Amino acid sequence: MAKKTGLGKGLGALIQDNSTQENTSSLIKEIKLSKIETNPFQPRKSFDEDALKELAESIKLLGIIQPITLRKVEDKYQLISGERRYRASKLAGLKTIPAYVRTADDQGMMEMALVENIQREDLDAIEVALSFQQLITECKLTQETLSERVGKKRSTVTNYLRLLKLPPEIQLGIKTRAISMGHARAIINIDDSETQLMIFEQILKYNFSVRKTEEVVRELNEGGKQEKPKKKKTKAPKEYKALETHLSNHFNTKVDFKINDNGKGKIVIDFKSTEDLERIIEIIDKL
Repeated sequence: MAKKTGLGKGLGALIQDNSTQENTSSLIKEIKLSKIETNPFQPRKSFDEDALKELAESIKLLGIIQPITLRKVEDKYQLISGERRYRASKLAGLKTIPAYVRTADDQGMMEMALVENIQREDLDAIEVALSFQQLITECKLTQETLSERVGKKRSTVTNYLRLLKLPPEIQLGIKTRAISMGHARAIINIDDSETQLMIFEQILKYNFSVRKTEEVVRELNEGGKQEKPKKKKTKAPKEYKALETHLSNHFNTKVDFKINDNGKGKIVIDFKSTEDLERIIEIIDKL
């Protein structure tokens, strides 16, 4: 049994057709390759030539196992999905290719192309995140709707999108697979970009595992949350105690003298409300 991806449901939901028997052979048409144009909304720009040649050889032996999907545009057809099969079929020397013909507007084409692109197994996490962001921005989808379209949990979609907030150097590290998605998800929990880059460099230098990276991030976050030690209050010399008591009685509130070793300091007069402050100011004005 073929392995199902978590995104298959999303692509199927995007492809609209009036028929309820879209998987039956009666809907498959043989379309001339010369009549087919590539999808202008295809986010995938590069194709592995060696892999295409291997697929072309397979097609020569076995033919097209899975039909491609097209939409009719005047006297031509545009690809919705199956560009690798289309390209390999041309390399194999085929003249026609089996295809489903669907109805889709430009936005539908874009959505389907992006969702199909996300289904590719060779995508890195940044490519997936960019596809998610493009679906949200250009197709005006919410994260909730997007998660339904691609068959992923909303939290998964959110985790991918958060990667786009990382510094470019770290995003490149994800693309080149210098670090994994797990490493990146740990780093993103640090708010400061300089610290993020420092952790990224340590991962590369010391070959940190994801668990080790999570420990480093946790220690940094816990250290940042620790309260700064309170400065010890410098007590007023004994000779000022009598004056503190006298002023406290005069203003009918607590009065503190704060004096450093150099003899500099300040007088702190407590007040409990704006009315209390006004009362104290009146007393000062009469002095």
